[in-house]
Amino acid sequence: MRITPINEGFAAEFADVDLTRPVSGDVVAAIESGMNQYAMLVSRDQALNDDTQRDFTRRFGPLEAASGGHVTATSDRRLPLDMQDASNLDQHQRVLARDDRRRMFNLGNRLWHSDSSYRPVTARYSLLSGRIVVTDGGRTEFADMRAAYDALDNETKAEIEDLVCEHSLMFSRGILGFTALSEAERTMFEPVRHKLVRTHPSTGRKSLFLSAHAGAIVNWPVPEARAFLRDLIEHATQRRFVYSHVWRRNDLVMWDNRTTMHRVTRFDESQIRDLRRTTVAGIAA
Repeated sequence: MRITPINEGFAAEFADVDLTRPVSGDVVAAIESGMNQYAMLVSRDQALNDDTQRDFTRRFGPLEAASGGHVTATSDRRLPLDMQDASNLDQHQRVLARDDRRRMFNLGNRLWHSDSSYRPVTARYSLLSGRIVVTDGGRTEFADMRAAYDALDNETKAEIEDLVCEHSLMFSRGILGFTALSEAERTMFEPVRHKLVRTHPSTGRKSLFLSAHAGAIVNWPVPEARAFLRDLIEHATQRRFVYSHVWRRNDLVMWDNRTTMHRVTRFDESQIRDLRRTTVAGIAA
């Protein structure tokens, strides 16, 4: 298996391995090593289906269930509970209407975020399979939160070292004006707390842990916290820290949620865009 950098220090492509078949422990170890170095990896021409994608993902740990991270009723789901739907389709394989509540909620994916930062135990890896891709737009952009941390001045590093943020889907969707939530949804989206600076358990490298889901800093006034978090996200998403992935059909992209943020860019939603995500569950600290 070959791993080739796409840009220096962040993002690489791995090839010469067929992920539709069981892979060896050596391949898994090489991919984990590549993830530690680059934080995100791309593999082309992987014609995965739901079963093979889940089987490959499980080589890195148990799958995270999709429950609790959306407003889609179980009866309206298109995919199994251990897969996240990153498409613009409903359960009947039709493009979601512009005013469909599920589509409006999913517009939050256009904001910079880290998957599952709104959960008490955050996600490890995410793996996104491009089954049907659009001809223009719909890129997935990634920001290297390790490099963003390294580029901060020493005074800011000292200031943020012990800060704790509150994360919730209510914060990220509220930015877009999506505030019409049921009491059950508000309970499901109750804020959780995570440190703003995290140390990677394998590499020992520090990174920022930011997300549109972060809407408060413990013991800070809310307006001050949100202004500061906005400044940090603007810093962390400068072009020098970002890789923008142009999708081709059967691409598999995987990234480490502990050291990256990502977002999807706009696209023509009259076209079908069917991407399916599996997530490796994190480990409670």
